[in-house]
Amino acid sequence: MKKKFFMIFLSLTMIMSLVLLMPNILPPAHSADVIKLKFANFFPPPARQSKICEEFISDVEKRTNGRVKIQYFAGGSLLKAPTIYNGVETGIADIGYAHVFYTPGRMAVTEAAGTPLGYPSAWVATHVVNDFYNQFKPKEWDKVKVLWFNGAAPSVVISKKPVRKLEDLKGLTIRAPGVAGDIVKALGGTPAPTPMMEVYDAIAKGVNDGVYTPYETIKTFRFAEVVDYTTISWQVGNTYPFYVVMNKNSWSKLPADIKEIFNELSGVYQERYALMWNEIDMVGKAFGAKKGVQYFELSSAEVSKWQKAVEPVIDNYVKRMSGKGYSESEVRGWIKFLQERIAYWTAKQIQYKIPSVTGPPEMRP
Repeated sequence: MKKKFFMIFLSLTMIMSLVLLMPNILPPAHSADVIKLKFANFFPPPARQSKICEEFISDVEKRTNGRVKIQYFAGGSLLKAPTIYNGVETGIADIGYAHVFYTPGRMAVTEAAGTPLGYPSAWVATHVVNDFYNQFKPKEWDKVKVLWFNGAAPSVVISKKPVRKLEDLKGLTIRAPGVAGDIVKALGGTPAPTPMMEVYDAIAKGVNDGVYTPYETIKTFRFAEVVDYTTISWQVGNTYPFYVVMNKNSWSKLPADIKEIFNELSGVYQERYALMWNEIDMVGKAFGAKKGVQYFELSSAEVSKWQKAVEPVIDNYVKRMSGKGYSESEVRGWIKFLQERIAYWTAKQIQYKIPSVTGPPEMRP
C-alpha cells in the first residue's frame, strides 16, 4: 500500500514539475508571431555610433524575449543619409538614425538647435536638443514616432591648411550642410553639402579643403589621413541634431508592453549616446595627434571675432522662420530657451565631472 502511494506521489510530483517547466521547454514563437523590423543607419559598421545601434537592437530583442527581431543596415546599405527620414516615413525602414541637416528645411524648427550657440560638448547638446523637442513638440515630427534625439559634439574646423585666425578660412571649401554651411559662409569659407561618406575622397582629391564637424570624425571617418590641422572653435560650435525615429504604422502595430520597452530603452540610450559622443571625441583627438594632426586653440580676441561673425546666422534663421509664418518673438523664444538650457546643462556637466575635449577648462580631462 505504501509502495502504491509512493508511486502515485512520485507520478504527481513529476507531472507538477513538467507543468512548472513548461515555459522553459515551450518552442519559440512561430515565425509569423515575431515582429520583424529594419533599422537604417549611415555610419560605417565599425563606428561607435553604429556599434551602439547594435547594442540598442540587442537590448530590444532581449527585453522582448525574441518577440521583436531587428535587421540592421549600417553604412547606408539600405538608405543613404539624406534619404533616411523619408525612408522611415514611407516604410522602407522601420527605424532610422540620421541628422536634420541632411534634409535642410524639412525639420526647420529643430534646426534652431543647430545654430552657432556655442555648445561646449555633446553631452550638453544631447540634453538641450531633447529638452527643445519636449518643450515645443515641433509638428515636423508628427509623421514619425520620435524615439530620442542626440546632439553631436560641437563642430570644429578640420582642414588641410592651417586655420589660426578668421582670415585663414577665406577661399577654403569646407564640407558643412544646412545651418552648419551658413556658419562656414559667415566665417569666410565656402560651404559644401557633401554627404559624409564622400567627404574623405573629396578632401583627398582636393575638391574640399576640409570639414566642419566634431573631433570624433578624425578617426571615425579616417580624416586624419587626409588633413593636417584642426581649429578648436567650440565657442561658435553648432551641434548636428541627430534623431532616432520609427515609422508611425510600425509603431502603432506594436503591442502595448513592447511599446513600453521601446520607451524605456529610448531613455537609457539617450544618455548612453550623450556619453558616447563625449568619449569618441576624446578618442578622435588622440588618434589625430598620433597621426600628426596639429591643433590650434583660438585666442580670446579671435573667439570674439568668430562669435561676432556668426551672429548674422542666428538673425537670418529668425528671419527665415518668420517668413514661414512664425512670429519673430516666437523664434527668438526658441533661441533664448536653447541658450538657457546650454547654460543649465553646462553647469550640470561640470558638477557631475563629465569630461570632454571641448568646452571651458573645467570640462577638459
